[in-house]
Amino acid sequence: MHVPDGFINAPVSAVAGVVAAGAVAVSLRGARRELDERTAPLAGLVAAFIFAVQMLNFPVAAGTSGHLLGGALAAILVGPYTGVLCISVVLLMQGILFADGGLTALGVNITVMGVVTTVVAYVLFRGLTAVLPRTRRSATVAAFVAALVSVPAAAGAFTLIYAVGGTTDIPIGKVLTAMVGVHVLIGIGEAVITALTVGAVIAVRPDLVHGARGLATPLKLRIGGELVDAPVAAPAPVAVAARSTRKVWATGLATAFVLAGFVSFYASASPDGLEKVAADKGIDTQVEEHAAADSPLADYGVKDVSDTRLSGGLAGVIGVGATVAVGSGVFWAVRRRRTDEPAATTVTETV
Repeated sequence: MHVPDGFINAPVSAVAGVVAAGAVAVSLRGARRELDERTAPLAGLVAAFIFAVQMLNFPVAAGTSGHLLGGALAAILVGPYTGVLCISVVLLMQGILFADGGLTALGVNITVMGVVTTVVAYVLFRGLTAVLPRTRRSATVAAFVAALVSVPAAAGAFTLIYAVGGTTDIPIGKVLTAMVGVHVLIGIGEAVITALTVGAVIAVRPDLVHGARGLATPLKLRIGGELVDAPVAAPAPVAVAARSTRKVWATGLATAFVLAGFVSFYASASPDGLEKVAADKGIDTQVEEHAAADSPLADYGVKDVSDTRLSGGLAGVIGVGATVAVGSGVFWAVRRRRTDEPAATTVTETV
């Protein structure tokens, strides 16, 4: 759903830029409450992972594909404020290095793909986890629903912006129907990817999942025919908090490199939802050439490398490396500096 230059007029793009800048500024302050020395590098990893998975377009209908937006995944894993920053870093890297998403439309893209998806998904996720049983499975189900809804919500947000500042005269009802319709299908793919990822991380390291904090149900013991809360040993939380994140970070980064450097070659070549709707409805008649069209990595290929597989793979690896470096630097700079041992998170299941 990367909006190129020319879809939205200059005044509305400027307003969207101000909105996006304000959201990023608020998120920088909020992220200080979500990040510390232990979780800041993981936030950079989340940004790199989202960059990699966004390269994996999957078919959703005849001649149309979709890809992960990532707002729900980022918000659940590292928090809503940090999530907005993660998507902003990804969009910035894509726009500057790969000519993906217009530079004058960067504010529109951050607002639609970063702010809307993150806020909608996290609010819905927290609402669902408040009423569902407090288990890992419930958190995974809530992640699925939150991610599913966040994608058509972003499509609706784009349609609203287009209604105000679109550069072509297209009946807005047709745009809304087409955008929401195709992005509901894309949302299913988003939901599957998000739920699988969140579920996998919760299963291995629930203490690293921001959205899973406080969701655990205490271990139950049956005594005299009744279930009672089992006592929790005091040293256990410290042990969980002190566990190293290096293995998770290394595994996640290796996965991102494999996805971007190898699996991306098999991604669908069909236009994504926005591109398809734009072509069908005539939204793209005023599209402008990207300012970074001459970038050596434009269109996710390395200039002067003739082998398509090698070119795309190298571009993906470079993109993941650049994103994790920039993202980790940003999150390390804004992290909360703790002088004492951070409070531990314990997650157990009902038996």
